[in-house]
Amino acid sequence: MGSLRWRALLAAFVIFLALIHVLPSIPSVRNSSLGALLPGDEIGLGLDLKGGIHLTLGVDLDAALSNAVTSIGQDLRLEAREKKILVLRPRLLDSRRLEFTLLKQEQRAELDELLGSRFATMQIISAEDGGNGQLRYVLGVTPDYVKYLQDLTMDQALKTIRNRIDQFGVAEPDIRKQQGNRIIVQLPGLDDPKRAINIIGRTAHLEFKLVDDGADVQAAVAGTVPAESELAYMQDKRGTSEVKTPIVLKSEVVLTGEYITDANVQFDSYGQAYVGMNFNARGSRIFEEVTGANIKKRLAIVLDGTVHSAPVIQDRIGGGRASITGQFTTEEAHDLAVVLRAGSLPAPVNILEERSVGPSLGQESIDKGMMAALIGGLLVVVFMSIYYRRAGLIAAFEIILDIFLILAGLAAFGATLTLPGIAGIILTLGMAVDANVLIYERIREELRHGESVAAAINNGFSRATQTIIDSNVTTIIAAVILYQFGTGPVRGFAVTLTLGILASMFTAIFVSRIFFDSWLARRQPGTQPSI
Repeated sequence: MGSLRWRALLAAFVIFLALIHVLPSIPSVRNSSLGALLPGDEIGLGLDLKGGIHLTLGVDLDAALSNAVTSIGQDLRLEAREKKILVLRPRLLDSRRLEFTLLKQEQRAELDELLGSRFATMQIISAEDGGNGQLRYVLGVTPDYVKYLQDLTMDQALKTIRNRIDQFGVAEPDIRKQQGNRIIVQLPGLDDPKRAINIIGRTAHLEFKLVDDGADVQAAVAGTVPAESELAYMQDKRGTSEVKTPIVLKSEVVLTGEYITDANVQFDSYGQAYVGMNFNARGSRIFEEVTGANIKKRLAIVLDGTVHSAPVIQDRIGGGRASITGQFTTEEAHDLAVVLRAGSLPAPVNILEERSVGPSLGQESIDKGMMAALIGGLLVVVFMSIYYRRAGLIAAFEIILDIFLILAGLAAFGATLTLPGIAGIILTLGMAVDANVLIYERIREELRHGESVAAAINNGFSRATQTIIDSNVTTIIAAVILYQFGTGPVRGFAVTLTLGILASMFTAIFVSRIFFDSWLARRQPGTQPSI
């Protein structure tokens, strides 16, 4: 009897824990005074139930590699210059190879030593005679560095996208890496895919460049661009249309967005929104030096290759503050501030797949899923009650308890309920009944063999338990594999299936035995179980 009491208390404690995790998912309870005392866990709905946006992004790893190799070329030139080694400006052959010319062959040993000591990520592919005492070098990226850089790029892209979405204010986003260069983004509750893509997909590479006011813009448009300058276009809005005005910029980047510590929306005296930025100490110093040395010149603010503004520097600007103006709406300025605060992507991303699920379709899925669960559950309850009589009613109670425990598990672990997840719940209802059927048939068999009631119940549970555990463990293994390699809804199915199996084993083996032992403790001599 003592053991029975403790088992009953343990089952009651588990049900109590489940109750305090399920209640916050009920709006009326969550918004009441009781809700303040409960955990903040709620059952999250997946994209297919809540509606929202699904994006598959492809990260341009070749572009990231090209940027890295270009940067290595610039560093190589600077360090060679410091050591008095004459090297012409390195040129990118493709995303993995760099070409440059050593002007004096007699400096080859010094250059090779520099490459070996400072640029171990590059290997010499060839060093051919270029004539006139010169050597033409071709360097290639080592395979280990390519792998390292690709992994780093994917991690940085994932972090940046997550930062942007967090600052954008989307609740419960699902962002994860896929095989290769893909990233899956699911944004439940969001109904503006264009805006989401604009925030997620923007590279947000911010540069400050001086305007080459002495250059002939028309000649530059025709193709004659001065040395160390480049042609760009300044974006402007006139009414509802966008106008791009050609402008010639110095190629040298005087400051980049890597020094930004904060960005926010501000308004000028006319109520026009713009983006204010703050730099860190180093960025502030560079910005002050640049503005101080170029008073009365124009400084262009270039975002993702487009000039947003090119104001004239009136005075040295200290304090590390700058702004981007450009006829922004408040929403556009907010989104730009978000991407600037979150940092730039290490490489461009492309939208490979875009799907939107309307909230009405999600609600319809919930309604139909719940209807299917209700009908299926009722049929099972009716069948069990008829075929196993009172024992069938115990199984029916366990089905309800199973659903309750699954929902509590979803809330406690922060899992998301998806449409396949509802299918997983319905499936586990059948599996829960299957466990009861095994136990009940075992008990019937023991009774037919002439065992006493107590012995039949004991043997029925002990002999069926191992079979139930074996079959359910193999299903859990399959669910774990589904979760590991699946995505989105498939993972939701795996989670609910696993929770359902664990709940069904708990109720069929543990809770059900409590009912039978309680009946045995109170039964009159000669009474047979209703099974």
